[in-house]
Amino acid sequence: MRSSSPSFRARLAALLAGAATVGALLTGAAHAADTPLRDLGAAKGKVIGTAVTGSRLTGTYGDLAGAQFSSLTPGNAMKWGSVEPVRNSFDWAEADQIVAFAQAHGQQVRGHTLVWHSQNPSWLTNGSWTSAQLGTLLQNHIATEAGRYKGKIAAWDVVNEPFNEDGTYRSTLWYDGLGADYIANALTWARAADPAAKLYVNDYNVEGVNAKSTALYNLVRSLKERGVPIDGVGLQAHLVVGQVPSTLQQNIQRFADLGVDVAITELDVRMTLPSDSAELAQQKADYKAVTAACAAVARCVNLTVWGFTDSDSWVESTFPGQGAATPYDANYAPKPAYYGIAEALGGTTTPPQTGACTASYGVGSQWNTGFTGNVTISCSGAALSSWKVTWTYGAGQQITQAWNANCTQSGAAVTCVNASYNGSVPDGGSVSFGFNASWSGSNPVPVVTLG
Repeated sequence: MRSSSPSFRARLAALLAGAATVGALLTGAAHAADTPLRDLGAAKGKVIGTAVTGSRLTGTYGDLAGAQFSSLTPGNAMKWGSVEPVRNSFDWAEADQIVAFAQAHGQQVRGHTLVWHSQNPSWLTNGSWTSAQLGTLLQNHIATEAGRYKGKIAAWDVVNEPFNEDGTYRSTLWYDGLGADYIANALTWARAADPAAKLYVNDYNVEGVNAKSTALYNLVRSLKERGVPIDGVGLQAHLVVGQVPSTLQQNIQRFADLGVDVAITELDVRMTLPSDSAELAQQKADYKAVTAACAAVARCVNLTVWGFTDSDSWVESTFPGQGAATPYDANYAPKPAYYGIAEALGGTTTPPQTGACTASYGVGSQWNTGFTGNVTISCSGAALSSWKVTWTYGAGQQITQAWNANCTQSGAAVTCVNASYNGSVPDGGSVSFGFNASWSGSNPVPVVTLG
């Protein structure tokens, strides 16, 4: 097991001790004694990575990023718009910070990305360039960035997302201005800038066998036949819960059979919010299935999650109403998904449930036509990152107003979920919400279910 400082182990133990998976929304407990994912991966010959935000690499976030993962991908810090927002004016601060952190923690760095249609600086996208000028700009960018980090980057996602869903080339600044050979040229220039780095083409919705992944397959085969430097393909794997492609392992294997490495580069599995126990269980199965597919193919060399904590995920801002896509919740407690990865790598299974969270219903005041009620969610030996409570009225009561929760009623059935500011319930803590409701004749207390 990779060693870590006593202070880190004490903080991690204090953070994670006693957490359990309870009902819909509890997170699984990880203990300092659990073998880190990076060590489980190493035993299987796999690099286990995460995308990170440089400014967050301190405290618990930094501790977990350093302890659990053997590779870091800058989530945004190496994209063209980040490093050269103004022409010939460079900002390497965050990228340098991530590289330095990785070096201090014995980690690889996966460079992301040199050529993409998105997150480019406005001076580039708004310019009027001849084909020759555009080619020179791209070559100089690759030489500058890959050259700066020469010898420090294990692999580069050189070209990102070149294809449409039907397998045709995406219309981009690069394809429209330079033709399809922008890909071959970018790989060639990257090899010249850093001969030791592995060079990848990376895309999404190419995890299973389909038109898009077949276009990527044909591209890689053609590049190899032409002698263009290409070392691997990246399958991003931004997935929806319950939708892991059945042909994932077959697809990984067919790329490996071309003589290139394969990496799962941006894995996350999003779900409809608020998450419930069925979704979290399926998410665990999905993470386990993807990890197992990679573990089964020798040339699948790296599995990287796109952010390891829900508080550092792109999903909720991009897919409204969806989220909870990563292996850790927003409070850094490991979810069942964490154990899905660990189990697929031969590690610890989810520990037994040792704690519980409960919801209690009370009537604060009551008058001839209405009443004020309240519900308190309390945790002991466990914690919540979000919550949902339900109950069914038995005497025609109707909620008219609620506060500190979002409540809906359909017939007799009531569902209340946390507000944006009070989803977290720590071990030993509680949160409450209240409501006004009408009643007539009787007001029996319903049975409240958490989750």
